Formats: sequence, structure tokens, C-alpha cells
Amino acid sequence: MPATLEQLSPSRVKLTIEIPFADLRPHLNKAYQDIAAQVSVPGFRKGKVPPAIIDQRVGRGYVLQEAINAALSPAYAQAIAETEITPLDQPDIEITKLEDNDLVEFTAEVDVRPDFDLPDFSALEVTVDALPDTQAELESRLELLRERFATSVEVERAAAVGDLANISLQARQNGEVIEDGTSEDVIYVVGNQDMLEGLSDAVVGLGAGQSKEFKASLVGGSHEGEEADITVTVNKVSERTLPEVDDEFASLVSEFDTVAQMREDLQTKIVEAARIEQMSQGRDRVIDQLVAKTQFELPERTAENEIADRKAGINNQLKQAGLTLATYLERAGEYTQAQSEEEFWAQLEESARKSLKAQLILDKIVEEGSVEISENDLGRMLVSRAMENGSTPEQEAQHMVEHNHFNEWVSQIRRNKALETVIAAATVKDENGNIVDIAIPVPEEDIDEDEGEA
Repeated sequence: MPATLEQLSPSRVKLTIEIPFADLRPHLNKAYQDIAAQVSVPGFRKGKVPPAIIDQRVGRGYVLQEAINAALSPAYAQAIAETEITPLDQPDIEITKLEDNDLVEFTAEVDVRPDFDLPDFSALEVTVDALPDTQAELESRLELLRERFATSVEVERAAAVGDLANISLQARQNGEVIEDGTSEDVIYVVGNQDMLEGLSDAVVGLGAGQSKEFKASLVGGSHEGEEADITVTVNKVSERTLPEVDDEFASLVSEFDTVAQMREDLQTKIVEAARIEQMSQGRDRVIDQLVAKTQFELPERTAENEIADRKAGINNQLKQAGLTLATYLERAGEYTQAQSEEEFWAQLEESARKSLKAQLILDKIVEEGSVEISENDLGRMLVSRAMENGSTPEQEAQHMVEHNHFNEWVSQIRRNKALETVIAAATVKDENGNIVDIAIPVPEEDIDEDEGEA
């Protein structure tokens, strides 16, 4: 099955593949059998209609089309093996020659991984944020615990910052009450700025039964984002008493008997969280520098398909949530860097291109470094996915088999191990010049037998 290769660009090729009629014959015979089983011809039993009659009734061209469609996939796979290319996407197929009883010729244009040189990993050097002073975070968490377990007593006085107020809210525009702009018996911690802008200033100084009007932008409902006149009425004021941080408090809010033990545990968790954030930042910056230092032309068709898939995924998520992109960006606020829809899509496109380029680089490292995986590597992935999805390793393994994810997940494991190779050679320092280890620890002991069997 001859195949010739034409390099259209550094990242796209065209295969010209011939299928001799002798190789097409088995597919042709099967096409006749399948059609014979479907058509009804007087004088012939189903499945026993001769090819000549099928040619008359259905047409030789239709039979050839069915046979060629069946022959294309194995012929294309064989051509890939012969030419040793690495396709990145589905090919564009075109039948260029069809000579009955002689041969079929078709072309397949497809994006391939371009040839490029890997940089010296030891020359990669990045800087990450230093671990923050965790004392302030510790005190903040303790304060949240105190507030969660605070007690309150109703008082006969005006509300002050820190009090617990039972309030009612009514929103109007142009003097008309907004249909979904009324709330009753809302429990509000006076001074909390997360609810409505101006609410705290309005409530401070009001006693039970007193009201005040102020202007604010609505944060929910059909008029979200619109300015309205808000009337707040205080129904009840309660003074909160926060518990002392002592051993009794520690026993109440944690599994520890003393404040010292509780504080030590909280401190450890805060440090661990900061360390994970530092590792994540370091790994992202190593990948960014690896991509920046590796020069090659990104396969455009594959990149466009990746961008389209990501856009479709985002739009589907927004649709399921009943949101528009504009609404999402408004609600995300400081949690997104995009200030407009155009900027959001531009950032998504840039991220998709960088991700694809990183994937191609890691795949080459895998090939050149002969990265191997073991059963334990796959087992750890199953355990990790089970923890993320709230399932079991057995369920993840079943999902992998049912949805044919094995090759995809094995590729992911290999890329992760390739990244570890890069990270091991790179230099990562914090802002103070200290060396930071961002390698993911590998368990010394094998995973459980049950997980391995999964």
C-alpha cells in the first residue's frame, strides 16, 4: 500500500496513499454482503442477492463508496507507521483517483508535531513568592472560629458595628417597589461590607423598629447591577459575645484538648497550603519558561480546534449555569483578570496555545528520554482522580475502560513524569534567594494492593 509524504509546512503534511484493488477486495465483498442483507429483491432471499443484481439496483458507485470508507482507516494507519509521522488531529481526506478494478488513491492532510530542539533544562531559572508570614492568617482563622461560635443576646439599644441585626430590606426604582427586591428577617453582622454597599452605614445607630433609606446597586434578582433606593428596617438588635481562645474553646471547635495543640495544627495546615501554592506557582513558571525557550511553529489547525473546544466548553458551562459571559465576569470581579469579553476570549486563546505547545514539548521529552510508567503510576492516578471526584479507584478504572481513556491517561502520566525531569534540572528560588523544592514527593511504599488491582 504505497504512500508518499509531502511536507506542506513545518507542522503540516500531506500523505498520498494508494490502495490496490486487491487490498480493497475484502472490503468490497463485505459491502456486498451488508447490502444484500438489507435489500429485498423479488426472486432472491435476503442476504443472497448476487453482486451483479446489487450493482443494477443500488449502483456500483455506492458499493465502492462503502468499501472505500471501510478501507481508508487501516490504509491511513499503515501510512502513518511507514512514514513515522506523529499526527496531532483528524486528517482531511480527499479521494483523488478511483479506477474500478485497478486502484484507489486518496490524500490525507494532517497537522504533525514539528521538529524542534529542546532547551537545556538546567538553564531554566525562575523566582517564586516567598512563603508569607502565617501568623496573621492564623489569627484570622481563629477570629473566624470565634465568630462562628459566638453567642448573642437581644439588647434595647441602637445597632453598633459587630452587633447581630435582624433586618428587612425593600428596593424601589422610581418610587415603585421592585418585585423581587424585598427580603424579610435577614440576619446581618453590622459592619460586614459584603452584602450591600452602604448597608452598614445605614444600620449603625438604628434601634428596633427604626428605618433608613440609602442608594445602592442591587446584587441579585432581575435588576442586578442597577441602582435602587433601599429601605432598611431594623427588627431586632443582638449583642454578640465572642468566646475566649482557651483550652475549653479548643476542645469545643477541634479534636485537640489545648489551645497550643490547636494553634500548632492550624499553623501546620496554613504552612502546608502556602507551600502547595508556592509549588504550583513554581511549576507554572517553569513551564512558562520552558515554552518560551523552545522555538517552533505551532500547528495552526490543531491550535484552532483546541481553542474551539475550550470555547464550546465555557459556553456550555455558562448555559448550564444560566449565565452570560458578561454576567459571569461581573460576578467574578477580582477573581478574573479579564475586564471585558474580548479580553476573556483572548486570554483563553493564549492559554490554549501555551498549553498545546507545552504538551508537544513534554511529548518529545517522553520520546527522547524513554519515560516509562509502572502499574503503581497508573494506580496513583486512579486514587488521585477518585479523591477529586468523590469516587473509588475501582470506579475510576471502570470509567477509564468504558470510555477508552487508557491511552489518554497513560499519556498524561508520561507528560507529568517528563515535567518532573524538567523541574529536577531547573533552578527555583524565592524572592529572598532561597532554593525552593517544587518536586512532587513520590511515595516510597507501593500503593495498596486493592488500588493496584484497580
